Amino acid sequence: MIPIKNIYYMLSYAFYELHKKGYERLETENFDNILELFSEILILGINKQIKRGIDKNYQNHSEQLSTIKGKIDITESINPLIKHKQLVCEYDELTTNTYKNRIIKTTLMQLLRSDISKTRKKKLKKILLYLDEVDILELNGINWNLKYNRNNQTYRMLINVCYLTIMSLLQKENKGYIKLMELDEENMSRLYEKFILEYYRREHPEVKAESSYINWQLDDNFDLMLPTMRSDITLSQENRVLIIDAKYYQHSLQEYYDNKSIHSNNLYQIFTYVKNKDAELKDTEYEVSGMLLYAKTDEDVYPGYSYSMSGNRISARTLDLNVVFEEIREQLEGILKEFIVKQKK
Repeated sequence: MIPIKNIYYMLSYAFYELHKKGYERLETENFDNILELFSEILILGINKQIKRGIDKNYQNHSEQLSTIKGKIDITESINPLIKHKQLVCEYDELTTNTYKNRIIKTTLMQLLRSDISKTRKKKLKKILLYLDEVDILELNGINWNLKYNRNNQTYRMLINVCYLTIMSLLQKENKGYIKLMELDEENMSRLYEKFILEYYRREHPEVKAESSYINWQLDDNFDLMLPTMRSDITLSQENRVLIIDAKYYQHSLQEYYDNKSIHSNNLYQIFTYVKNKDAELKDTEYEVSGMLLYAKTDEDVYPGYSYSMSGNRISARTLDLNVVFEEIREQLEGILKEFIVKQKK
């Protein structure tokens, strides 16, 4: 279980938009349940989007008209069933009925049926006036894997909050807490990774924090069909590098005949990343380490060890999200101090 406030903090690090003017009071306000928080973020965010301009695109229409509009469909127009003195015309029309707006409207309609305050419901109804021509989607059929461009980049945070809202509506929640592990692992994993990366970027500009590509160290440069290696988070400063693979699973360990161990594929992956990065920097004094950082579950046994493997340090740790945010901060700071920041003698 994770406190509602921590979800806000994760979102605020993952999405810079929440640090802009207009969202300040979210940090100090107490919310009775997770839907109150998501509702307020959407109210503030959508109103800002309305001022910028709601997402629009052109949609093709085919219609029987008495006057010419767009392109005439000759084949359909000579159909004997077409009314006298009418033509079938095809034309493009600019509309707000885009898929992103459909997701937003669907989410707002669901929130109106949920346990949130009357004041927030009133605000949501005002927003819905701007989405009057937008269709509603079936909840179980929503495609969350959307593409963004320069014109609709500001929708990214809104759609992610919509996703969290819909998922939390489909599950049971305790007052003040939510079981994030019951949400879709793929999407929550992205939020978890982005939160950690953006935390280090924002809080420690002196440390290089990035999601970087790692090159295969090949003897003959032949790389046909080799998979791409890209770290979730790579931290580096002076001569230290830490490659972090952020893992968000319902079960942080695998089990075989009652024996629990680190997921094999996870360990092979981080080992490969570290050894290739180490080989790349072999002519320097760099110290390369790796870490599997799992979101802590409510299981009794969880990873918390470091191993020395072929000259490199590989760790498997957990990040406990079920504590006040200051303790989450302390955990992240502890990783930085241990692996990146040299201690003064």
